[in-house]
Amino acid sequence: MLLAPMLARVAYLFGPAEYFALYLLAFCTLGGMASNNQAKAALASCIGLGIAMIGVDNSSGLPRLTGGNLHMMDGIDFLVAIVGLFAIAEVFFFIESHGKASTLGVKLEKVTIPWRDIAHTKWTMLRASGVGFVAGILPGAGASLGSFLAYMSEKSIAGKSGGFGTGVAKGVAAPEAGNNAAAGGALVPMLTLGVPGSGTTAVLLALLMTLNITPGPTLFTDRPEVVWGLIASLLIANVVLLLMNVPMVKIFVRILTVPAWVLLPGVTMISFVGIYSLSGSYFDLLLMIAFGVLGYVLRKLDIPTVPVILGILLGGNMENALRRAMVLSDGDPMFLFSTPIAIGLWVAAIAGFVAPMFLRGLLKKPQAVTD
Repeated sequence: MLLAPMLARVAYLFGPAEYFALYLLAFCTLGGMASNNQAKAALASCIGLGIAMIGVDNSSGLPRLTGGNLHMMDGIDFLVAIVGLFAIAEVFFFIESHGKASTLGVKLEKVTIPWRDIAHTKWTMLRASGVGFVAGILPGAGASLGSFLAYMSEKSIAGKSGGFGTGVAKGVAAPEAGNNAAAGGALVPMLTLGVPGSGTTAVLLALLMTLNITPGPTLFTDRPEVVWGLIASLLIANVVLLLMNVPMVKIFVRILTVPAWVLLPGVTMISFVGIYSLSGSYFDLLLMIAFGVLGYVLRKLDIPTVPVILGILLGGNMENALRRAMVLSDGDPMFLFSTPIAIGLWVAAIAGFVAPMFLRGLLKKPQAVTD
């Protein structure tokens, strides 16, 4: 509530060069954190950008990568891609992993609130919330970075005598608090700059765009009811989530006992009905299945799918920003580095892509010493 309006005012200083660097920052940070292999994350981003190029070129009016198919002229609907990559691909993977006659049996013991642990870790949760929120503001970083940084910072504060790695309450509270705080922080770049802060906000951005609502600095003046309504809903949702989840967790977990031969057709049916209700086109259903196969193959190859979605969502805007920058500079590529803001975003993008490799190395060293 405090930072979003401030950042929206700063966003008015952004030109095409700054926006291009900002989109690049989103790809680099999310790609760096979404996979243990930077090359695979970069490949996933390129796949998403390539899919975003499908359709009629806005400048020349010529079709690109359509294969002569009229259904492809309008481009790829990102909701079709999201449902295919996440829902249909998950159905394929679940069938392979568990078999059609399997069930997920879960035995749940008595659920109680550990008030003593909550009181013992209150300062840990406050510190981790601050770290997670800052991490969530970074475009593309999301909850994964928030959890990681919160855990590492709390571990360094506790020292060797903190017992981290043995199941202490602080080791559980820190990443969870950081994860939850990053979820709210990820909304800041999404609402003010139109750049998703995480995979979840990428889906939220897609939903807003289907309602002809374009997040950005003008959203706070043109559609303030959307911004403040969303923020208010988050405040209410946290309270409702607590009131519902604790007493009803035994009911929610029973869905895991549903046989797969009942659960999978239900998920598939909802996916098909949802996509068909959007456009009424059978081609979108075929396209959704194709994205499901693509998502299944990517998962088998351990290639993250979130950068693919990010590429589909931001590819068109990134291309437009690059074209406007080239028009303003008469084709000079150095225009992309012409302002301090653009240079800072380029440096942050490179650091966001390279830093995870060093952070993962630091995380593995203590494990190696313990082994």
